[in-house]
Amino acid sequence: MPLEWLFGKKKTPQEVLRQNQRALNKAMRDLDRERQRLEQQENKIKIDIKKMANQGQMDAVKIMALDLVRTRNYVKKFIVMKANIQAVSLKLQTLKCTDTMAQAMKGVTKAMVAMNKQLKLPQIQKIMMEFEKQTEIMEMKEEMMNDVIDDTMGEENDEEESEAIVGQVLNELGLQLGEEVSELPGAGKKDKSPEGAEGISDADADLEARLENLRRQ
Repeated sequence: MPLEWLFGKKKTPQEVLRQNQRALNKAMRDLDRERQRLEQQENKIKIDIKKMANQGQMDAVKIMALDLVRTRNYVKKFIVMKANIQAVSLKLQTLKCTDTMAQAMKGVTKAMVAMNKQLKLPQIQKIMMEFEKQTEIMEMKEEMMNDVIDDTMGEENDEEESEAIVGQVLNELGLQLGEEVSELPGAGKKDKSPEGAEGISDADADLEARLENLRRQ
């Protein structure tokens, strides 16, 4: 703090650039004003030369002609000086832009460093593993629920399908689904012959066997 009080506060590079830029702009304005003054003086000398030439004062015309040449040379020098200063100003502007870009990159770098510090890979890996585990468990539970639903619906579908098959068979035989087996022709009627059940005709026995197999399914 005492050093700053004695020698002044140290300027940053950005402040130095701005200060030099202002100085260059001021110099270019001064050169423009001086060039305009010389151009006005050049026009005045031209008028005086014509006036002296009309009066026949050739000695004065020669002297004024030399002044005109010198004035024109000064105008050219001011133009060249301004062009050089403009080139330096553009270089400073480029430096300023580069510095601004560097500062922006510096800020982005700090942000990236902070983010990298916060992103802890082991913790993220643990979270991902737990996420995959829970996802797998959820998929297994969903698959089990689907199997239970399929089994339940499957039993109902199988029962409906079996009833449809029985109905189709009975329809082919000319019977109704609700009729009892005992009502079938010859079913339940035993032959009065000594053989008893063995007296049933082969066609009735075959029909009864088919119906019994359908009911067992």
